[in-house]
Amino acid sequence: QVQLVESGGGLVQAGGSLRLSCAASGRTFSIYAMDWFRQAPGKEREPVAGINSRGTAYYADSVKGRFTISRDNAKNTVYLQMNSLKPEDTALYYCATEKTGWVRYEADYWGQGTQVTVSS
Repeated sequence: QVQLVESGGGLVQAGGSLRLSCAASGRTFSIYAMDWFRQAPGKEREPVAGINSRGTAYYADSVKGRFTISRDNAKNTVYLQMNSLKPEDTALYYCATEKTGWVRYEADYWGQGTQVTVSS
């Protein structure tokens, strides 16, 4: 059974930083791409960043230059370092694992989400 557990969310002032973590179990972590999505109130869930099995990262235009996704295969964990946070980054952030090693934002397992709130 695949399980994804996010942590690291919280309340931060605009311009601040947070690091989200997602611990995975139940699957050979290293061969699958991993993604971060977010969903703000009243909006659809959107992809934020993805990292393929080779460690190549991809980002939504809205977070390029501010967010960094990384993975530690020895720890079965994916991270999202978020810097220069803006109020519009406020959302519930989800970790997800893809069906293959490539980033297509076609997730098959999801975490429960961690709330990020950025105050102005």
